[in-house]
Amino acid sequence: MIQAGDTLPEATLFEMTPDGPQPLQVGALARGRRIVIFGLPGAFTPTCSAKHLPGYVSFADRLKAKGVDEIVCLSVNDAFVMGAWGKEQGAQGKVRMLADGNGDFCRALGLELDLRERGMGVRCQRFSMLVEDGVVKTLNVEAPGKFEVSDAETMLAQLDRL
Repeated sequence: MIQAGDTLPEATLFEMTPDGPQPLQVGALARGRRIVIFGLPGAFTPTCSAKHLPGYVSFADRLKAKGVDEIVCLSVNDAFVMGAWGKEQGAQGKVRMLADGNGDFCRALGLELDLRERGMGVRCQRFSMLVEDGVVKTLNVEAPGKFEVSDAETMLAQLDRL
């Protein structure tokens, strides 16, 4: 599993745009920037929709006031689903909704989550990280079924200590 001090692995993510899904290289996203990435098991799922994404949408201005250039929501869904979910959650201009459709990035991070027994395939563990110029500064990975350390409030508190 990726750790604080490690460089993000290279991968291609996808973002829904007016012209359809567009590829985005992780290195280009992170280069020279301070970003928060939070990952979750799936768009439109209960905790993800009721707590995780809404928290980052609500706290976006406060996180950016602490020097965060961009907030990224990551899930093993396709760009169409992530785009629709972002619109439904009011994320535009606050949280960038990126799709890891094949789970390649989550697997490279060591943060994949096997939910095949529940009919959901292999997804992403619930986590958050602060990344500066491609290097992980803080990493918060949830225990299975929990939502205690990857929320926006925890990230904000960690930024206060940096």
